[in-house]
Amino acid sequence: MNIFFLILIVSIIFYFLLNWFVNSSSKKISRFLKNFLIIVLILISLIAVFVGKYIFSIPFVIAILTLIKSKAGITLFQIFRLWGLLRILKNSGRFNFNNSNLNLNTKSISRDEAYKIFNLNPNKKYNKQEVLASYKKIMKKIHPDISPELSRLATIVNEAKDIVLKDCN
Repeated sequence: MNIFFLILIVSIIFYFLLNWFVNSSSKKISRFLKNFLIIVLILISLIAVFVGKYIFSIPFVIAILTLIKSKAGITLFQIFRLWGLLRILKNSGRFNFNNSNLNLNTKSISRDEAYKIFNLNPNKKYNKQEVLASYKKIMKKIHPDISPELSRLATIVNEAKDIVLKDCN
């Protein structure tokens, strides 16, 4: 008997939802769904943080960032590329958040690392315009004029550009 009432309530909710979809404009529906998704993701991430599962809240926060139009216009793909770039540089020992006053750029970047920074295949031959286009995409996000803290990262990207451009000649 309880299942009957549950199915009845779900059916009534489903009927009103479908009726609303039919009578509303597509712009209104998409705005409602976007706002609803953002609110649900924020609530889930807050619940995850409250419970102490910090690692589980990261995907929700990243999903929220892609839905919100930021002034800088950063997309999910760009966030992952920047994270990958920082991971490559941190693994190579050239970029370390804890020791900001140490000069870790004493050794030069290898050819493979330079291609990884630009997300290029080291086995493929690129022309100068392709390399500069990839370089400009990265520098738009990490230029020292945008954030002075990223000046070390910008010098590493400049060094990588020089190495990749030598291969183009």
